[in-house]
Amino acid sequence: MESNRQKKIAGVLQKDLVDILQGAARGGGMTNVIISVTKVNVTVDLSVAKVYLSIFPHGKGKELLEGIQSNAPLIKHELAQRVKHQLRKVPSLTFYVDDSLEYIENIEKSLKGEENPIEDPNLLDKRKKA
Repeated sequence: MESNRQKKIAGVLQKDLVDILQGAARGGGMTNVIISVTKVNVTVDLSVAKVYLSIFPHGKGKELLEGIQSNAPLIKHELAQRVKHQLRKVPSLTFYVDDSLEYIENIEKSLKGEENPIEDPNLLDKRKKA
């Protein structure tokens, strides 16, 4: 279970990371992309922060995640400048795509019957476990 300290640090990081990532996307000419930080988990020793991102449109997720991961040191530096009065040491950042919204969207489509495997048997291949 997360301590209050972990939660506070995660909250601080989340707020500033949203600003940094959205600013970088706009600065890079990607005005039609929305990057939100859905969750930040900080390890007990406060050395690593797992950052979960929701990227819209979904198709750009993998490409953007790679760009963000390769710029992690720059992002950490920018973050350190912003939180230097609140944190002595900024944790290492690891980024993940949070696909829970996409997952929920797929469930809703299935429930509404938009993807009916009886009418379109080709959909069954997608549902099989690898």
